[in-house]
Amino acid sequence: MNKKERAIYIIKTLQKLYPSTPIPLNHKNNFELLISVLLSAQCTDERVNKITPELFSVGKDAFSMSKLSVDEIYKIIKPCGLGPKKSKSISELSKILKEKYEGNVPNNFKSLENLPGVGHKTASVVMSQGFGMPAFPVDTHIHRLAQRWKLTNGKNVTQTEKDLKKLFPKYLWNKLHLQIIFYGREYCQARACFGLSCIICKNIFPKRKKKIITSK
Repeated sequence: MNKKERAIYIIKTLQKLYPSTPIPLNHKNNFELLISVLLSAQCTDERVNKITPELFSVGKDAFSMSKLSVDEIYKIIKPCGLGPKKSKSISELSKILKEKYEGNVPNNFKSLENLPGVGHKTASVVMSQGFGMPAFPVDTHIHRLAQRWKLTNGKNVTQTEKDLKKLFPKYLWNKLHLQIIFYGREYCQARACFGLSCIICKNIFPKRKKKIITSK
């Protein structure tokens, strides 16, 4: 298969396996989504979902969250890891949203990425899952699978995002990035498969024998 043929096969396979793509992080609004995505850095979605109910019970929006001290936020989110940095970012961005955006989460990349603790990937998730705008957030699962499937040269997540956007139709981005994440977690994990044993890897590279070592 050439790259285009692999892409078509991947789309069809993922659509069969994951016809629906529920958003992994529990949230009631875009503010909660933003905070949840921020917390998910180097933390599992499962753990984030266990922590956020308590956090959002005292900080359900930018106004109430901005009233909490950094220490109060930290005590709740500590199990997520990177607590000091994340709690400071949550406090600061809540104040900015309150003062500059009337408590609303902005719906453009530039404004989102200017918020404390919000990088391109976090902004992409919010734009995709919160506002329904075409985006292709690349996490470790997508970066790993894109290399195993030879859809990118794997230099970095920025290059992977560019390569995947060129390869896949724009109308599929929002759903496809979740489908790839689900597949990576279930079938093509970091310390398993290595491009050799999952159904997609075996079918697009049936003659492959050497493990694929992911570039970070």
